[in-house]
Amino acid sequence: MSKRLTRILTTLFVTLALLGGVVTLYGDNVRKLFGASSSSLAGNDEAYDQVPEHLRRKSMRSFGKNDAYGDSDTGQQASSPVAQAPAPSGAPQAINPRTEVGEDAFSTFAVDVDTASYTQFRRSVTEHQLPHPSNVRVEEWVNYFRYAIPAPPPGQGPFHVALEAAPSPFADRQHLLKVSLQGRHVAKAERKPTHLVFLVDTSGSMQGPDRLALVQKSVKLAVEGLNPNDTVAITTYAGGVSTVLEPTAAKERKRINAAIDSLSAGGGTAMGDGLELAYQQAVRMAGSQRVSRVIVLTDGDTNLGRNQTVETMLGSIRRYVKEGVTLSTIGFGMGNYRDELMEKLANQGNGNCYYIDSEREAQRVFRDQLGGTLEVIAQDVKIQVEFDRTAVRAYRLLGYENRAIADADFRKDDVDAGEVGAGHTVTALYELDLTGEGDTVATVRVRAKKPGDSEAAEQRFVLNRARVKGSLDRASDDLRFAAAVASTADLLRGTLTTDERNFSRIHSLAADATHGQEDRVEFLTLLGKLRQLLAPRLASSSR
Repeated sequence: MSKRLTRILTTLFVTLALLGGVVTLYGDNVRKLFGASSSSLAGNDEAYDQVPEHLRRKSMRSFGKNDAYGDSDTGQQASSPVAQAPAPSGAPQAINPRTEVGEDAFSTFAVDVDTASYTQFRRSVTEHQLPHPSNVRVEEWVNYFRYAIPAPPPGQGPFHVALEAAPSPFADRQHLLKVSLQGRHVAKAERKPTHLVFLVDTSGSMQGPDRLALVQKSVKLAVEGLNPNDTVAITTYAGGVSTVLEPTAAKERKRINAAIDSLSAGGGTAMGDGLELAYQQAVRMAGSQRVSRVIVLTDGDTNLGRNQTVETMLGSIRRYVKEGVTLSTIGFGMGNYRDELMEKLANQGNGNCYYIDSEREAQRVFRDQLGGTLEVIAQDVKIQVEFDRTAVRAYRLLGYENRAIADADFRKDDVDAGEVGAGHTVTALYELDLTGEGDTVATVRVRAKKPGDSEAAEQRFVLNRARVKGSLDRASDDLRFAAAVASTADLLRGTLTTDERNFSRIHSLAADATHGQEDRVEFLTLLGKLRQLLAPRLASSSR
């Protein structure tokens, strides 16, 4: 080897060694410069993270920093003793903190009528798994169940809000506040004409009785609930996309059922392309006097086509929302199910997100609650609770983390929020630290638009301290049961300490408030199975 070549190789080796040292010492800064660090890929903003927590907690960017079964408000750390459902690809939501009223007397959020999180919990526990904490959304558990809420009086707005407060069973000197909203009912004969486009995932992963076969039963149930002159179209996506049924009157049941029965599973998953085709079918029938809705039925995966990313699909949905087309997502199956994607699509599409694990759940969604899914009575519905500084020392909202709205945006009518269908109910629970003084505990304001309007109207409801129950026994069954459900969800998220005493309180609350209602009795059964799954943790906490 020549001396010249030796010098070149030596110089090259020294240069590489120096570069390695630089990357080792300053690599994170170099990667940040080019956007390749893990924090930059996650979308973190370090400057924003320097802002005090109480000033940024209501921004959507402040969520997503708690770890599974840990890093909660209580500081409890817990390990998973049994199989756990897969974690979603997105970061988990941070849990709402306890807020001092002196610092912030307002709690503002968009309504949420989704129930997918609870149904997934039911399936996971039935299959001897714990749901991943990131999939546990307290509000969707609470809103799965029905509560006795008076209907709004005629001519006094689209909603009635029922308020109730009583001592908490989980903490001394703490109270629970239940805020329940009831939307007005619309009779089937009074519904607007409806055009539904069912977008069915027929990829290979949809094979099986709990997937495509259950989808077919679900679509037939939905069609049965339509008025004769409502219309239905069916599109599909797998490796490609196709229109299986052009817009057809719901009364042509034989033709529609034949199209449903013809569906079979196989191939890849071009969800983004399927959404585009379904929207093209839906927008043709959209108008101010007609409901036009796309209903996606899928196991939630996507791996083909032009619009594979969440961002491109959300961008497509935003365009069609402006055209008057809404979107609902219905999940089936487990394993590769993308819960966070389904929720984001439904939220962006001004619709609902459900998960169907059985034929009974299909009947609940597509028969019992179809009217609420189809007929939207109010858009961009926001709730703001103002706590009286004399009566309330601190509060915490249970759930609704990814529905938070800045207080200042409550009366900004161009800020997007949730939609409420005919007869829908929305319930939220708060933990309160009361002072024992003052006449008014809270003032609740509901702001919403009529469908198609650009300006919102506002309703106001007040809870006086005299109406706060002196004991939990004097509270309604609905408050006690909702507290049991929310506390179970909080327990799985790590907010409530996992110990035998809390489990006993939760079980007692629920058992005394079922009154034979099928869904509530089933919750008791699930609670027993959950207790078994958590038995190792319960045993360690009692030592």
